[in-house]
Amino acid sequence: MVADPGRLKGGPATLRLERRRVDKKPPNLIQYARMRHIFRLLLLCAGGSFLLLTGCQTGQVAGGGPYHVTAYKPTDPSKVRVLVSLSKQNIYVMEGDRCLMAVACSVGISSKPTPKGNFKIYSKQEQKRSGSYGFSVQGNRVVPSTGGGSGRYVGYPMGYWCEFAPAYGFHQGFVHPYPRTHGCIRLHGEAAPKFFALVKMGTPVNIATTQPEDATLASKVQRVDDSKTPDPPPAVMITSAAFEKPSGPLLQ
Repeated sequence: MVADPGRLKGGPATLRLERRRVDKKPPNLIQYARMRHIFRLLLLCAGGSFLLLTGCQTGQVAGGGPYHVTAYKPTDPSKVRVLVSLSKQNIYVMEGDRCLMAVACSVGISSKPTPKGNFKIYSKQEQKRSGSYGFSVQGNRVVPSTGGGSGRYVGYPMGYWCEFAPAYGFHQGFVHPYPRTHGCIRLHGEAAPKFFALVKMGTPVNIATTQPEDATLASKVQRVDDSKTPDPPPAVMITSAAFEKPSGPLLQ
């Protein structure tokens, strides 16, 4: 099992980035056309209205505008837990009954599903890159690569990686309104660093088809559709600019 790439997006004034997942796809099954599609990376596409929901705020995503996510600082970080609803494609970060953050996400496709069950965050890496998907730097050329061959390999950026099972993790990337990954869980570029700040090593994670919070929070979580977000230049994704910080404070 391996993870899959992300997608970046550059804004008009400042390049914002998002990365897609390091999902699990054997390299021998990857075709160039699919790699081109995978190389579309997720970040700022949205609209900016706020919505208050049981202690959580999310911003409506309409495409092209800023996407605002409010995450609240926990009173007791040891009480933080993560709930993932696969049917709703939502993540609820909770402290007891208090919602710290509720956001949309992308989960695994039916042939490469996100695993269900109880897990714990056991690895965090802010600037992780894929070992299986990325680019080959050949002089002035940057071309898709799965490693090997000529040139210098640079993996796809998968920022704010939080691993909960071997080769499965939460990370920054393009979020679609339908299952899209090879098992990992992707968050919008503004949400991923805030999620990263909320969880610690050992934070419990429950992934299930549905969650009780679906009944109270799901209808208020704004949807994200990055499917038409333009690809960033590969020359940008091989640099540290692919790990740009989000706008605004991490936690309120």
